[in-house]
Amino acid sequence: MAEEQFEDLIYEARDGVATITVNRPEKMNAWREQTYFEMIEALTKAGWDRSISVVVLAGAGGKAFGVGGDTSDKKSERQGQGIIGVPIEMVHTLIRDIPKPVIAKVDGFAIGGGNVLATICDFTIASDRSVFGQVGPKVGSVDPGFGTAYLARIIGEKKARELWYLCRRYSAAEALEMGLVNRVVPAEELDAEVDAWCQEILERSPTAIAIAKKSFNAATEDLRGIAQLGFQSVALYYDTDEAKEGGNAFREKRKPDFRSIYMNKK
Repeated sequence: MAEEQFEDLIYEARDGVATITVNRPEKMNAWREQTYFEMIEALTKAGWDRSISVVVLAGAGGKAFGVGGDTSDKKSERQGQGIIGVPIEMVHTLIRDIPKPVIAKVDGFAIGGGNVLATICDFTIASDRSVFGQVGPKVGSVDPGFGTAYLARIIGEKKARELWYLCRRYSAAEALEMGLVNRVVPAEELDAEVDAWCQEILERSPTAIAIAKKSFNAATEDLRGIAQLGFQSVALYYDTDEAKEGGNAFREKRKPDFRSIYMNKK
């Protein structure tokens, strides 16, 4: 088994399967700036390693697959690479562009950016204790590309708008019913179930799968441009008092008052 050394991730490659685990359980596997760059490196390595036929994304600790960005990070102060200061659009692009299936192995919360990642992956396999949902409009944020428009392609416009406008949480069983996940199993069976799917993939032609993946992606490739344009708008939005209110309220453990700011802005 080959292992790469990362600080925020665990990378394991074994028998044709690369497993990339976000290892920040104390933060519910929320991503800080470094996590994005490590994920880009890990996906790039796995994606073009000819000995790897399938990639599994997971979260450590059994409580969360991921909950988006680290809330201790003020979005309006990000200065790193990427349209919104972190290269999330590059992560999304890599998941779609690497020529092999990517499986989201969800155990626990897949909320916000975590839900978006699970949406973009080729397959999503979840434990029965998993919870899905969006939080953007509750915290002054939104994913304006694959997280919205591609989600609508998967579960339908009405349900996708429900997820984003209302920010409710959905059980694994509800996620399965709406088509957001492929399979739900008891938590103690999740590893075996994901392994079984990987073994099936390993028996298939890698080139045929790569062509199939590119063919599927071609039908939604316009969303990449929409996402780029949308993130440019979000970058401007993060500088507003309305967007900052979401993060401030979260850190101060109170409900945000978006409407007062919106109605009083000039």
